[in-house]
Amino acid sequence: MLIPKTHPRAASLYIREKLVHGFREGLVVEEGLLAHGRGEMFDYLIGEKTTKTSHKAIRAAARALLSAKSPVISVNGNFAALCAKEIVELSKVTGAKIEVNLFYASEKRKKAIAGTLKKNGAKEILGVDPKFSKRIPKLDSARRVVDKRGIFSADVVLVPLEDGDRTIALKKFGKDVITFDLNPMSRTAQTADITIVDNVIRGMGLLIKTCKELSGKDLEEKKFDNKKNLKKSIGTIRKNLRRMANA
Repeated sequence: MLIPKTHPRAASLYIREKLVHGFREGLVVEEGLLAHGRGEMFDYLIGEKTTKTSHKAIRAAARALLSAKSPVISVNGNFAALCAKEIVELSKVTGAKIEVNLFYASEKRKKAIAGTLKKNGAKEILGVDPKFSKRIPKLDSARRVVDKRGIFSADVVLVPLEDGDRTIALKKFGKDVITFDLNPMSRTAQTADITIVDNVIRGMGLLIKTCKELSGKDLEEKKFDNKKNLKKSIGTIRKNLRRMANA
């Protein structure tokens, strides 16, 4: 199906098509499609645009990735289906490693995701060779299995479209966590060090652009208050709900 760019819901329909294609290619599971539906609702509530609050979080995330000694981009099925090209580009710009990490894990899915990333220019994909496997303490899901060369030894981890349990476990394990989460009230959003409340398709392009702008510049850490930023995002949702109720 081809969607005219002038269609009022073109962006949302385009994303849905990418996820359906990812499902057919073995990247995305049924549960991933359901999770996207929930995210789409929150995207509507923030106005389907990158807010000033999210731009601030993106800049903080760019600084954190560029300043990190061992940054890693964690990739699940939805993220690979939506942003394979951007994942590879962000990796090149920041020097971050790319690691496949799945909640509904199978070797077939890992290989499919790794194949998609390699088609988009990735040279090395971690998380697919069991001989390098280590486990994150105090985590029961399949996502506890990580690559010792990647997430296990990382200082900063970008975990878009994440589940709350692993974010909490990563924090307890001493990692700085950056996430994309359209729900500013989720456990992931509230636990992460930097939460970008934005659609990952919009946000990844902006994150790459910001990293390029900051690359080679003074990256002295600027104060970023994630809790304060999240409150502003929640305020945006409340404001939009009131506007809708009064329309």
